[in-house]
Amino acid sequence: MSPFSRAASKLRAHLNYLKEENVTEVEVSPHNLAALQQRLRAPRASTPSPTPTAAAPIANAPVAGNVAEELAAIAAEIAACQKCRLCESRTNTVPGQGNLQPEIMFIGEGPGAEEDKQGIPFVGRAGQLLTQIIEAMGFTREQVFIGNVVKCRPPDNRVPMPDEMAACLPYLERQIALLKPKVIVALGATAVKGLFNDPKVSITKIRGQWMSYQGIDTMPTLHPAYLLRNPPAKREVWEDMKTVLTRLGRPIPAPKKRS
Repeated sequence: MSPFSRAASKLRAHLNYLKEENVTEVEVSPHNLAALQQRLRAPRASTPSPTPTAAAPIANAPVAGNVAEELAAIAAEIAACQKCRLCESRTNTVPGQGNLQPEIMFIGEGPGAEEDKQGIPFVGRAGQLLTQIIEAMGFTREQVFIGNVVKCRPPDNRVPMPDEMAACLPYLERQIALLKPKVIVALGATAVKGLFNDPKVSITKIRGQWMSYQGIDTMPTLHPAYLLRNPPAKREVWEDMKTVLTRLGRPIPAPKKRS
C-alpha cells in the first residue's frame, strides 16, 4: 500500500470516529487541503486543488471543526511518516483517539501488538485496565484523549529509542497544542522521558508529583502494563488519579462494590 493510500485510509477512519462523536461538519481550508496533498505526495500534485465548499459551523462548537481538521491532517501525516525505522515493521500507525476538548490527555509509551493491528491506542490488556481507571475517575474513554509518545509499534514491544521518540515528538506536541488538555497524565517512565527529554527519569521516584509540560499540569504515574505485573501498585496509581481529580475540581467517585 502506498503512503498516500495508507494516509487516506487513516483519514477515513478518523473521520468515521468523528462521525460517531456527532461531529457532522469539518471545515477544510484550501490552504490546509493543499498542504496535506503536498505532504502526502498525492498523484497529479500539479493539478490545482478545488476550492472546497464552506461547511456550516458546528453548532455550539465553533472551534471543534478546526481541531478535527488539524488532527485529521496530523493523522494523515503520521500514516505516511517514514522519519524513523519504526515505519518498516508497523501494520498501522496509531495517532491517538478521543475528545476534541479533553480535560485529561493520557500519554503512554507506544502501540503494542493489538494497537498495531487496530490502529487504536490502548486496546490490549493494558488498555482495558486503563479504561477501568478512566471509568473509576468518572469519565469515559470518549471524554478523554489517549495517545502515545511514538505512533508506531516498536518491534517485540521494546522500549522506543531516543531518536525514535525525538522523530515522533513533534506530532504529539502539535496534538497537545490543538487539544489544550487541562491535565496530562504521563503513563510510565518512557512517556515522561519522551515528553521532557530526560533519559534518567525514575518513575517510581517522581510518580504522584506534579510537573509542567509547556504550561500544562502533568501527572507522572505508573503504566497500566506495570500494574498487570504488580497489582498492588494499583493503589498508588489511584492516589495519583485522585490528585488529578482534585486539581480539576472534580469529586472523587466512591469505589464500586464488587459483586
